[in-house]
Amino acid sequence: MEREIPTIDMKALTVNLDSTIYGTFAEIGAGQEVVRHFFKVGAAAGTVASSISAYDMKFSDSIYKKAKRYVSRERLGQMLDREYSLLIERLNTVRGDTTRFFAFADTVATRSYKGNNECHGWLGIRFQIKPQSEPDDIIIHVRMLQDTAQAQQDSLGVIGVNLVYGAYFYTDNLDEFIRSLNDNLAANAVEVDMIEFIGPSFREVDNRLMSLKLVQFGLTNAIMFGPDRRVKQPSEEFYKRPVLLQRGSFRPLTNVNIDMIKLAEPKFREKLDPQKKDPITVLEITINNLLATEESTDRDFLDLADTLCAEGFNVLISDYPEYYRLATYLRRYTKEPIGITIGANALIHIFNENYYQSLPGGIMEAFGKLFERNVTFYIYPIARETFEISLLTANAMDMNLEMPEGEFVTSKNIDVGKNARHLLAHLQDRGYLVDLEGYNPEYCSILSTDIVALMRKGNPAWKRYIPPNAADIIEKRCLFCLKK
Repeated sequence: MEREIPTIDMKALTVNLDSTIYGTFAEIGAGQEVVRHFFKVGAAAGTVASSISAYDMKFSDSIYKKAKRYVSRERLGQMLDREYSLLIERLNTVRGDTTRFFAFADTVATRSYKGNNECHGWLGIRFQIKPQSEPDDIIIHVRMLQDTAQAQQDSLGVIGVNLVYGAYFYTDNLDEFIRSLNDNLAANAVEVDMIEFIGPSFREVDNRLMSLKLVQFGLTNAIMFGPDRRVKQPSEEFYKRPVLLQRGSFRPLTNVNIDMIKLAEPKFREKLDPQKKDPITVLEITINNLLATEESTDRDFLDLADTLCAEGFNVLISDYPEYYRLATYLRRYTKEPIGITIGANALIHIFNENYYQSLPGGIMEAFGKLFERNVTFYIYPIARETFEISLLTANAMDMNLEMPEGEFVTSKNIDVGKNARHLLAHLQDRGYLVDLEGYNPEYCSILSTDIVALMRKGNPAWKRYIPPNAADIIEKRCLFCLKK
């Protein structure tokens, strides 16, 4: 059933006509694009206590104190703190018993005159659900995708109104709230890549799940959260940092995954400038792997997330099934080396031409994008028998592969099909594929499906293959159909 979407003017007017809603607007960087909608539709005197823009850095610092970066969450927080405090200080005794106060703020960089800057912004609202209640915050980060400053400013005004309206009319249904952020926006105008709900009204809300919905509902291509379970803004985490990444479904996270990262990290560090930032290590899951079945639930996602966080990992959820699209995404934020750890069996996926039929240049175009700027794959070997089993689920049987010689499959002896053998040799010669050494031979025979089978049989041997913190969560919550 399609949602009935109010126009942006109707949203602004509805807020203006609600006599209980009253607050302030503070906007830096793109004009007063949000508050102008409330002025334009009329009856703004019932909603707007004040409106401010502080563009000059000295003016801004004198009002909100200094910040390391002006378009940052830190600056947004300073703005919300000051504006809301002033509002309560000046008006609470006068009308606090009948008013739901709010402070809206944004700090944004739209397209500059030269046109070479990052176009993004932080928007937030601190608001009361009911008079005299403790306030809640909703924070979002947006990337402005349009080509002109005027178009970006217009879109900023729309998403700002959506945020204010949603705070008062959709917070009883957060799925509806998240979908509504895109209301009345042109296609591919804005990307919302971080959202966080904070405050007493949202104590039961897990912001990792809310961020996942940004990907599910098409507001962004990727979201991120850390081992502390807090959502993170990808551009800030990846900014000018080397990235070591492992892709998988992690159902469950196994000792193989841990060993892959452990062995790849020293090899990866050999490529890095010690004077620059330390690398960030990330486990990445594509949305297709995450929602592999119709029975997948929000609880399944949070349980999986907890097992990864328990082992100290940053987690990235993306809708980039192809590695070249993932690499292009990371290159938005960093020019430093990127390392990707994979099992030898995953090479079959990368060299399968069927995955690149949508590209005019096919696999050659994909590999050009993937390896154009300092990307290295670190290959973990797999036992030959296990490799043969994994091919049955790799959609690769039509590649007419020859089985490798030897007990273990590596990038040196793997066959990727007649048409791609020259590509494999080229990547090996250029050092883009590095076989990992020092691995545990026992791990090379492990498939996650075998571990899950042990769990379902109630065989305690599964614990041998799972890192301890993750195993503890799996056992306590009976995850992956664990039979006690």
